[in-house]
Amino acid sequence: MATIIAGGFDVYSKTQAAVQRLREVGITQDNLCEFRINPAGEHDQTPIGGDRDESPGAKDADKGAGKGAAIGAAIGTAAGIAATPLLGPAGIVAGAGVGGYTGSLVGSLNEVSDEAQPGHGDVRPAEAMVAVNADGAGVSADEIVRIFEECGAQQVERAEGIWADGEWQDFDPVSRPQLVGGTDFREHHAR
Repeated sequence: MATIIAGGFDVYSKTQAAVQRLREVGITQDNLCEFRINPAGEHDQTPIGGDRDESPGAKDADKGAGKGAAIGAAIGTAAGIAATPLLGPAGIVAGAGVGGYTGSLVGSLNEVSDEAQPGHGDVRPAEAMVAVNADGAGVSADEIVRIFEECGAQQVERAEGIWADGEWQDFDPVSRPQLVGGTDFREHHAR
């Protein structure tokens, strides 16, 4: 396992400034990588930094939508048949469509669990990340943290992970980061 220090940046220019500074102190490309974290809720849209397949608590929503659509369409069709003298045959189709849509919405909402959603400190923000293999960098972990902070990192984390082929191989975007610095860290610890 390698000691990895990573900085998260909200602006690409800060990311590039950090990469430049890290190279200036002698960190080589094989001990440095960049990647992007997608926004929470935009699941599994990037090859690295993938996310969950769905939001916590939503795993049964599709089943509820299917049941609700079937029940709603049946009720809507019955209502459309009853309205045929006023609306004609179009009332049956409209009733089925409105009933199906309404039923799917209500059905899916009934199946969404009340599971607590993660708070701000539990979810990584959408950001550009720069990760450094501190074990191979030839620079102390404290120096890497300082450079990230001077370049405006929102979050700086320390992790133990697998570093191979110039990348943090086992990075988990939905894990809670172990913060050691950055503006978010300083604001939280200033309270």
